[in-house]
Amino acid sequence: MAVPLLDLSRQYAKLKPELDAAVINVLTHGKFILGPEVKKLEEEIAALCTVKHAVGVASGTDSLLLALRAAGISPGDEVITTDFSFFATASVIHRLGAKPVFVDIEADTYNLDPNLIEAAITPKTKAIMPVHLFGQVADMDPIMAIAKKHGLKVIEDAAQAIGSEYRGHKAGSIGDFGCFSFFPSKNLGAGGDGGIITTNDDANYELCRILRVHGAKPKYYHKIVGYNSRLATMQAAILLVKLPHLQEWSKKRIEHAKKYDKAFESLTSLKRPVVKDYMTFHIYNQYTVAIPNRDEVQTKLQEAGIGCVIYYPVPFHMQECFAYQGHQPDEFPIANQAGAQVLSIPIYPELTEMEQDEVIATIKKLVS
Repeated sequence: MAVPLLDLSRQYAKLKPELDAAVINVLTHGKFILGPEVKKLEEEIAALCTVKHAVGVASGTDSLLLALRAAGISPGDEVITTDFSFFATASVIHRLGAKPVFVDIEADTYNLDPNLIEAAITPKTKAIMPVHLFGQVADMDPIMAIAKKHGLKVIEDAAQAIGSEYRGHKAGSIGDFGCFSFFPSKNLGAGGDGGIITTNDDANYELCRILRVHGAKPKYYHKIVGYNSRLATMQAAILLVKLPHLQEWSKKRIEHAKKYDKAFESLTSLKRPVVKDYMTFHIYNQYTVAIPNRDEVQTKLQEAGIGCVIYYPVPFHMQECFAYQGHQPDEFPIANQAGAQVLSIPIYPELTEMEQDEVIATIKKLVS
C-alpha cells in the first residue's frame, strides 16, 4: 500500500464548504490586501499564543526577517542560532548583513543546546534565535536567562510549533518576538505562503506593522525602508476556517506519535522523538526518527511507496554559501550526525489506521 508523506486534499475535502465560502467571500468584497480577515486572524492568533499583538506577513521567512529588523539587527551584528534547521533560519540573518553564529544541538531534541550559547557570545552578539524544531519548543528558561544576563534580544523561530507549550507558556510568547509559518505543510497551513509575528511589546508591534508596508506611515511617507510583506486576505480567510480545528489536528498527530512510539520501542537501532518534561504540549509537525543506515532505509521506503523525507540533510556550517565562515566539517558533531541519520515519516491528522500500520510494518521489517 502506498502511503503519502502528506495529503492536503483530504483536509480540503473535510472543510470544502467552509473554505469555498471563505474564498468566495473575499472575491466578493474585493479587499485583497490587508482586508478584514487579516485583522481578525491577527487577533485570533494573538489570543491563541497568549500575547498582546500579532502581525500577518507574507511568509514564515519574512516573519523572521522583520522580527530581526525590528530587534535592531544590522550589518556587522551577530545572531546566535542553531546549526540544524530549515535554511530560512540562517538566511534571514545573513540578508540583514549580520553574521549567523551557529551552535550545536541537543542529541535528543535536535534543538539549540543552551549549554553552548555563552561560549559563542562576543561583543558583536545582539540576539539569540532558537528554533522550536518539529513542534518541540527549545529549552527556553536557560536561553532567556542568558539573554537577560547579556542584554540580548530573543527571537523564537516557532515556524513549526504553533500551539506548542513550554512549561505552560505558548510558543511565540516567551521571547521578544515569535515567528510562525503558514506554509501548507504546517499544522496550520494556508493555501500558499504566509506567516505571522507575535509580540507583547507595543513598539515592536508598531514597527513590524510599518516594516511590512515598505516602511510607510502614513502611506507614501517613509522614515525607514521596509518590505512588501503583507499577508494576503485570501490566505487569512483560509486560515480562519482552519484555526478552530488546529488543536484537534495536533492531538491527532500526538495519537499517531504515541502509536509509532509503542511500535518502535523494540527497535534498538532506531531513535524515536523525545518529549522533554518541560513540554506541556508537543504538536508533532514532524515525526522524525534517526537510523544509522538512513539512506538505505529511505530508498527502500520510497520503493515501497512510503512517503518519507530528510529534514535536514546538510547542517548550516556545511552549506557552501557559509563557507566564508571557515568552519571545519567536524566542528558540530551532533548536527552532523543528525543530518546523516534523521528521517521524517507520515504523521498528518488524516493518516488512516491502515496506512499507519503499513508504515510501521515496513519500517520494522527494514530496520530489524
